[in-house]
Amino acid sequence: MNVGPVRLLWMLTAISAGSLGFEAASRGSGLSEVLAAGPSTGVGVVPFRPLPFFYDLYTFRGKTGTTTVVAAFAVEAGELEKERVGDDDRYRFSVTLLLADTASRSVTNRHDRVYVDLPRRLRDEHLLYTHIEVQAPPSPNIRQSVFMIDATEAGHGQHYWKYFRIPDYSGTRLMLSDVALGQPDALSGWERGGATLALLPTRQVPSRAFDVYYEIYNLPAGNPYSTEITVERVAGEGAEDREPIRLRFEGESTAGDDGTVHELRRVGTPFAKGSYRITVTIEDQNTGETATQSSTFQVQTSGRGATMVPAKQIAPLIR
Repeated sequence: MNVGPVRLLWMLTAISAGSLGFEAASRGSGLSEVLAAGPSTGVGVVPFRPLPFFYDLYTFRGKTGTTTVVAAFAVEAGELEKERVGDDDRYRFSVTLLLADTASRSVTNRHDRVYVDLPRRLRDEHLLYTHIEVQAPPSPNIRQSVFMIDATEAGHGQHYWKYFRIPDYSGTRLMLSDVALGQPDALSGWERGGATLALLPTRQVPSRAFDVYYEIYNLPAGNPYSTEITVERVAGEGAEDREPIRLRFEGESTAGDDGTVHELRRVGTPFAKGSYRITVTIEDQNTGETATQSSTFQVQTSGRGATMVPAKQIAPLIR
């Protein structure tokens, strides 16, 4: 039993939805695993009920040697309890990102609350999604934990964890950040380098079109460079049905004093439901130096709908 995260989940639930008591156990390793397991039988204690959700972490160069870590969360409306407020349905939940460095025994965390009032009934599979951001020191020894708590129903929440590496983007060689994906035509969302991205977990990418965001580091201003984006079906059922999509762009670096180029691209070709890999390759045409970054994602059907909901920060729980 992992006492630290269990106590933290108890605090998060108490903040968001009232007191909660439960037992928890760690099961498995590698992939994201559920830590919270079952309800307590204590007198007067609210039983625990799981809240399945989706998430992903993206990393970018931060300030003064740190790394920016952004967590994208999504939950199906049917998994949340709603309350009626006037003519609207209100959905309320909280999200937490906790990064524990197992070598230095330090913790970086953020806890945000989310709510939205909608004048229409949502389909159960409709996605509500949000994001939170922290600055953390690079480390290969991170245990990342994410929490989501339903603020309407006490005892309704879930915790996933896995081991995670926070990359170091310092240095002078040509580098790429993570490749982040989002809903197209975002009017609000995560803002970075003049771009606005409605960040999505990579398991919830829409089939009709999606935005791709990444950053290029240490590409001197004025240097000509090329970008190639490849999207290919991951081996499996139907993988042979389609040739990889390749997009190529030529440009000149517009890097500022920090040597960063911010790029927001659109992939507008419809995809069948399934798993894919996106690969971005940059070449500095003055030096011949290249950098490559890949990410896998899953395309879902377009008809489910999605609503981006801003998160509002609550003071960190652990300092």
